[in-house]
Amino acid sequence: MFDRSSTFGETLDSPAGRAVLETYLPGVAASPMAVQFRTARLGQLSAIVPTLRDDPETAERFWAALAEVGDGVDARPPYAPAVEADPAYESDDVERGSATVILPGSTPRWGVVEVSFDGPSHGNPYVDVELSARFRKGDRELVVGGFYDGDGTYRVRLLAEEEGEWAFETTSTARSLDGITGVVQVGAPAAGAHGPVGVDGFHFTHADGTRHRPLGTTAYAWTHQPAELQEQTLQTLAAAPFTKMRMCLFPKSYLYNANEPERFPFVGSLADGFDLERFDPEYWANLEQRIDELGALGIEADLILFHAYDRWGFADLGPAVDERYLRYAVRRLAAFANVWWSMANEYDLLWAKVTDDWERLAAVVGEEDPHGHLNSIHNCHGFYDYSKPWITHVSVQRVDVYRTSENTDEWRERWGKPVVIDECAYEGDIDQGWGNITGEEMTRRFWEGAIRGGYVGHGETYLNDAEQLWWSKGGVLEGSSPERIAFLERISAESPTGVLDPLPSDWDVPWGGVAGEYVIGYFGFNRPRFRNVVLPEGRFAVDVLDTWNCTVETLPDVHEGTVRVDLPGRQFMAVRLRRV
Repeated sequence: MFDRSSTFGETLDSPAGRAVLETYLPGVAASPMAVQFRTARLGQLSAIVPTLRDDPETAERFWAALAEVGDGVDARPPYAPAVEADPAYESDDVERGSATVILPGSTPRWGVVEVSFDGPSHGNPYVDVELSARFRKGDRELVVGGFYDGDGTYRVRLLAEEEGEWAFETTSTARSLDGITGVVQVGAPAAGAHGPVGVDGFHFTHADGTRHRPLGTTAYAWTHQPAELQEQTLQTLAAAPFTKMRMCLFPKSYLYNANEPERFPFVGSLADGFDLERFDPEYWANLEQRIDELGALGIEADLILFHAYDRWGFADLGPAVDERYLRYAVRRLAAFANVWWSMANEYDLLWAKVTDDWERLAAVVGEEDPHGHLNSIHNCHGFYDYSKPWITHVSVQRVDVYRTSENTDEWRERWGKPVVIDECAYEGDIDQGWGNITGEEMTRRFWEGAIRGGYVGHGETYLNDAEQLWWSKGGVLEGSSPERIAFLERISAESPTGVLDPLPSDWDVPWGGVAGEYVIGYFGFNRPRFRNVVLPEGRFAVDVLDTWNCTVETLPDVHEGTVRVDLPGRQFMAVRLRRV
């Protein structure tokens, strides 16, 4: 039989399969470019064909027709089943609650409260033992799932949301871990700690009310590189303006990503296979260290839970293993204040999953995360339905070779949520159109999105002999846009609200900021020699911003009514009006 896992080529080579393709995908099956699709999975192709992507009934008939043919093609092996915790993991003669408990000292607010237990290690505790803890402080109650960390060590972690004393009690299928009680203390926050980020209208704030502007960059596989390169990435970030990092939990297999990681989320290797019932504590410990180090730099870790760029089988684990992995990941990582969830990078390229799968998996994340971290899902072709209640913000990539950021205000209105364009293309010089825009164009796209009330993400793909492209492996930044992006961050921060919102605009100039108080018009690639500006009611200082050279020139005097603003006749200029 043919299904979502079948390749386009093997289906096309079957007379019966070809007949189905020519019926439902005529524009693809008969295309001169069909040879380029031969290795693509049918599940991937279905995501880019509007008749299948947008019409569930047609899609259902398509898959049903394929299931009836196959010409001897072997069906995909069944997925691994779910493994239930063993209620008889420890015998009745084991004393209930007898495991040794290791309590933390006082944890600063918004830090990680970690309670550890020395417990049993026979069998396979990763799947045989279920552990959770109920934390209480006054009327507040949070249930936190625990996890096995190898060598007989179990942990439960709580994000320290409130100062004071928290009492806990464990529940477990292992008698020695069941019914353990204790108290942990949460003190004042550490210097510079502001707590997790949440949604504030079309924008974001930390738990203490501090404004967060997600100035994002991308290094998908940086934690899968050698330790020296990871350290170099952190050093680069320490000197860069970014406040969010997109990064994958699973390794990446794609252009310029041929090196094999040392460790994986599951125990095993590509050569020997993976034990999908055992996790690798060393992999997870390194990931946690890097998330913590990002937090110390004031950077949010935007964790991509699934993606399609895979040669290890992680993109098609099956429902039971997907959920097992998610529960383990969220239980380990939800206590870090600087974590965001991204269900997938380019969800519609994951050929083995459909919308119902994403809804089910998002529910698992919500169930396991008692702290309600931000969560979204990222597209390649068609948009996900960002009105879904579990989605906190819009996470999209470019929809056109040139024009993407210009849609920001429309997307805000469509979904009523903050808009983050996590991929608008990358500054670089590789052969791919998504990875060879200039620093000037990257900076322009940031400004176009910001003026319209959104947030644009950075990436860099400059080719080098080591094939260490920042967009995936991290390392060093070579581009010219980061320092200009830092200038935009400064201008945004100077707004009375700390953010920019779209304002009524001219046909050729977008305006944004705070109505009547702090108004910016951006000229982009246009290059006027002057502009007659009608001011809002009141008295205003007028600034000419050179967004490329990062300069601010303030006009003499204070202005009312209409003012002629002389400009240098070059691209990437802006005018700012500040109420006096």
